[in-house]
Amino acid sequence: MKKIIYSPGEPAGIGPDIIIKLCCSNSWEKYKSSIVTIGDMELFIRRAKLLKKKLKVVEANSLDDLKKNRKNVLQIIKVSKCKNYQAGKLSANNAKYVIDNLDYAIDQTLNIDKVALVTGPISKENITSIIKNFSGHTEYIMQNTKSKDVLMMLASPKLRVALATTHVPLKKVSKMIKKELIVNKIKILNDELKNKFNINKPKIRILGLNPHAGENGKIGTEELDHIKPAVRILKKNNIDVSYPISADTAFSIGLLKDTDAYLGMYHDQVLPVLKALSFGNSINITLGIPIIRTSVDHGVALDIAGTSKSNSSSLDLAIKTAIRLTK
Repeated sequence: MKKIIYSPGEPAGIGPDIIIKLCCSNSWEKYKSSIVTIGDMELFIRRAKLLKKKLKVVEANSLDDLKKNRKNVLQIIKVSKCKNYQAGKLSANNAKYVIDNLDYAIDQTLNIDKVALVTGPISKENITSIIKNFSGHTEYIMQNTKSKDVLMMLASPKLRVALATTHVPLKKVSKMIKKELIVNKIKILNDELKNKFNINKPKIRILGLNPHAGENGKIGTEELDHIKPAVRILKKNNIDVSYPISADTAFSIGLLKDTDAYLGMYHDQVLPVLKALSFGNSINITLGIPIIRTSVDHGVALDIAGTSKSNSSSLDLAIKTAIRLTK
């Protein structure tokens, strides 16, 4: 039977809340995989009380101990102690707890068949207190799975968007846009759309970096120097990818219907579109790694942690997608 490992991320945020909400819903027993949460049992007991949810916490020693999902019963493997259980307030003392949980989850997913990883939101601010150059889940998982390259894709029933660069300052993006980077990212995207999403001939549209895709060099030369040469290489490899198009027209209704995925040049070029169309109903999928990893599309939401205001719909979709992608 397939198994899902949930690494809930920042304990002060809504990562614990949304799994508790799902566990106490009618959806819990409908998942076709056993789900285990990695964390400190006491955290979930306390958070369930804040949320006024009737929750039973059951400790498992390993994935072999997992039972079928039962409503209001949360199966937990404890690998580290949470130092501060308070909702809504970050504590640097919890940074190691978050990384310990994630490391265990990655290791188990790598080494056991038919296991997928679903992650909750983390606080980069906290993690950088112990890992100076930490830039996010995606890059960290790439490193820990010893993958050559990785691609962040966010998906909803309405569209899929992938990122050439992820969590980097905008002033650094133009220097990172190189022909080799574009070729590698599109190859990963094309292969994974085929292998994971069963799209025989993916149609990919690539966005220009500059306004109006550079206007043939008048508003920037990255398109001429790097993106278009990359596209020519990709087309020779029979990959159906467009030449760079302007981001302000790329998401028209006609193009949306005729596109399997977009590659944007930087984080905020494509994610506002995705979230405007599908907030709460989209997920993050890491491509190019040897494991299945999906994640929620939102942050830690400290302002609503421990209240009834969090929404578990993105986690629900992340779990369903992880189950579907696990073979």
